[in-house]
Amino acid sequence: MARSRLLTLLLVPLAFLLMGARGAPLVDPAPLAVPSGLTAKDVSKAIRAGIAQRGWVVNKDDKGQIDATLNNREHQVVIAIVYDAKQVKVNYVSSENMNYSEKNGTRYIHKKYTQWTQNVVADINKELQVAAIKTEK
Repeated sequence: MARSRLLTLLLVPLAFLLMGARGAPLVDPAPLAVPSGLTAKDVSKAIRAGIAQRGWVVNKDDKGQIDATLNNREHQVVIAIVYDAKQVKVNYVSSENMNYSEKNGTRYIHKKYTQWTQNVVADINKELQVAAIKTEK
């Protein structure tokens, strides 16, 4: 009897740990509206300025899409930032050591991913607003 209680006490925390290892649901951020008066070139410059603030590196910049990578200690995340003169959209591409998985059509990833992409969106939005003010002058 005491042995089964001890086993239960050891297995319950392990079960919770394993459930948490799955990570948080991966949801791409909502698109950002681009202020009026900016061209696609202005948007590209704002994106580059925004992502550079937190160490993201541009891998590729084709017309309408910037691929960027963040290396944070042993973690790596790659995102695609699709843009035009009307909106900017950040999409997950790949990752390393971020516990990415898919189960029943739902994607999961390390909880830090959400924070990192929210920061990217906020930084890009700030740079878009700055660019809009500069074009008004």
